[in-house]
Parts: sequence; C-alpha cells; structure tokens
Amino acid sequence: MKKRTVNIITMGCSKNLVDSEVLLRQLERNRWHVAHDADGGSFDAVIINTCGFIHDAKQESVDMILDYADAKNKGDIGKLYVMGCLSERYKKELEIEIPEVDRYFGKFDLQSIAAELSATYFPEYIYERKITTPSHYAYLKISEGCNRHCAFCAIPGMTGKYHSRTMKSLEQEAKYLAAAGVKELLVIAQDLSWYGFDLYGKSMLARLTDRLSEAEGIEWVRLHYFYPSQFPMDILKVMRDNPKICKYLDIPLQHIADPVLKSMNRKVTRSQTEGLIREIRQAVPNVALRTTMLTGYPGETREDFEALCRFVEEIRFERLGVFPYSHEEGTPSFARLEDDVPEEIKRERADRLMEIQQQISLEINESKIGATLRVITDRREGNRYVGRTQYDSPEVDGEVLFASEKQINIGDFADVKITAAEEFDLLGNSV
Repeated sequence: MKKRTVNIITMGCSKNLVDSEVLLRQLERNRWHVAHDADGGSFDAVIINTCGFIHDAKQESVDMILDYADAKNKGDIGKLYVMGCLSERYKKELEIEIPEVDRYFGKFDLQSIAAELSATYFPEYIYERKITTPSHYAYLKISEGCNRHCAFCAIPGMTGKYHSRTMKSLEQEAKYLAAAGVKELLVIAQDLSWYGFDLYGKSMLARLTDRLSEAEGIEWVRLHYFYPSQFPMDILKVMRDNPKICKYLDIPLQHIADPVLKSMNRKVTRSQTEGLIREIRQAVPNVALRTTMLTGYPGETREDFEALCRFVEEIRFERLGVFPYSHEEGTPSFARLEDDVPEEIKRERADRLMEIQQQISLEINESKIGATLRVITDRREGNRYVGRTQYDSPEVDGEVLFASEKQINIGDFADVKITAAEEFDLLGNSV
C-alpha cells in the first residue's frame, strides 16, 4: 500500500512546535509519511497548528488557513485540518468563516486528530517526538497552562490551569532526545516558576533541572520563561554549580512602572523586581538576563514609559525584546480598559526602547572582545560557521560568526576567540 502523506504547519511559539513534533511521531508510528512546514507538494492531509495569542499572530494563522483552503479547492491537497490555540479560542467562528476546513481541533486534541486520520494513538510513547529543529537542540515542554491571569494575556483562557508534567516523564523524554543526538535542551513553559506546585506541593524546578542534565549526551540545559513573582531561588545555586546549566534566565517583566504593573495584575512591584535582579546577579555573577517589555498598555503615561526607559538603561539587560500592546478580546484588559494609547505611539515607544537596548547590547558585546567563549555550532554560511554561546537562545538572541581552519560538524562545540562585536552578534576565530 502507498503510504499516506501529511504535512503539519506550525505557527507561533516553541510550545506549539513541541505539540506538532509529538503528533508527527504518532502519525509516523502509524506508517504515515510525515513532513513539517513543507512548501508545495501534494499531501493527503495538511494540519495547521495555529497561534491565537495576539492580533498579528492570529492574522498570520488565518492567512495560512486561507492559503491552504484555496489549495484544497484547487485539488492540490486532500483533507485540511486546523488545531492549536486559534481554533481552541475561536472554533465556532472559524467553522462559520472558513468552512473549507474539514475539521477544527483544539490545543489538546492530539488523540482526536489521530482518530480522524484512522491512526492509533500511543500514549505510552508520548515522550517520543520527531525533532524538527536542528538535531543538536530541542525544546522540552514541562507544563501546560498558567495560573497567573495577567490582565493582558489570553493564554489562561486557551490552556487552562497550570499542569506540571511528572519529573519521571520529563527525564524519560530527555533521555529519548539525548539518544537522538540532542545536546542542548531548551526547557520551556508558560511559567517555569510554578513548576511542581500542583503535583508536589512545592517548586521542583531546581531538582528537575539537575536531573535533566544527567541524561547522557546532554551538554546544555537552557531555561525559558520565569515569572518574577514566586521566583524559585534555589535554581540559582544549580545554575552556579552545575556547568551544564546555561547561565541564562528568561524573565519576561512586561513593565516596571508600578501603576502599569498593578493594572496588568502582575502581582509584583518595581522594588521587588529590582531586588530579584540584584539577588540573581549576586548569586550567578556571569548570568545573562533576557526579558520582554510591552509598550502602550492602556493607561501607560509618558511618565510610565520614561520610567521604563530609565529602568532598562540602569539594569542593562543582556537580552531584551519589545512588543507593542495588543488589545485582545477575552482578556481582563479588554473588558475593563480602553485601548487609549494610539498604535503609532505604541510602536514609537517600542522602537525607542529597542534603540536603547541596541546600544547596551553593543557595549556588552564589545566587552567580550579578546575573550574565548564556548560556542555550539548551528550551521555553516559560506566560509564561516554560525553558533551561539550559553548566553544565547536560538531564534531570539545573537549569534557568533566564526572562521575555523579545521572542519567543524554542525552541533559540535568550538572554543572561539572573539575579535569583533556588532549590536547583537559576535565575530571571531576558533582556537
């Protein structure tokens, strides 16, 4: 019999990517010929794993659905299915607006999708995934959901309450990934700070991280994303003492002005945030801090924004991203606040904050000139290799572009002497 073919398109975040990888492996076990984000080609089925977080991401998902609905109408593909956050959030509306889709599924309907494709779902192999990232790194999702209920965020409405995976299942998955050649685990969750409370009555992140690093073949464990309130301080000792734990913390702060933080329901103050940053840097002197900020939140005054700018200038984050606020229906902010900051002002403020960060990033990078850094090699471009230090996560952070007289395999580590610096990237030569 000819193998059936399926193409899964992943939109949005790395958490969605993990779901796609699990489904790809389940279908592969059922003798489907699977592809991920493939361009063109005729497939028996296409599954679009959507993002429903903010307006731009939602629009990208809708545009992708429309493109494949057109391909289906032309006979280029067979069945068309939609899953993920957008269809979790807007399933009824989508069924009416885009009826060409054969069936819509929510975010947690992998078993139902398998049944729709006449495939057997194997829960005992849920830790297995078809890795779609470069084979030397992979994401490890340790929980679902969120209990924080920030006023601007639609995620709790899509994913429900926080649910930790067991340490045993995560260790099993880490070993599976390591056996497949993964050297860097990127540990992800909507909120790492809460890991373990629902299952074990206390934070278990530090113990889990240590155990994950014990998987044979794992060289780096990187941690994304912490909430500043109830931060698990014991992770700092693990990060300081365990050489396999990247000295890298991703803590999206969103803002620093107390009136904005209160309106956002962040349950943390500027003073508490500054104290946490001091403690982190004292405990792990070489740590790289990554954060994300929102500009133009309802009620954000010029004074609030100027306070945010001064804070970024003073703290000097090693990595920082900025997003203009998106007024999302179904969130507390949408229900009770007027979206009163003009879109142009939101974007101007985001641009200004990034200009500040670009200068900080350049100065931090220039301080590394002359140093020798350990780099994991992600790819080759022309006569140069491109990799990352332990202070850089793929896709979102800077890279190291370096030359080498000897051949280096993708996924190998190299010691690189830094010879020049740009705003976000470093240049050097292997030694």
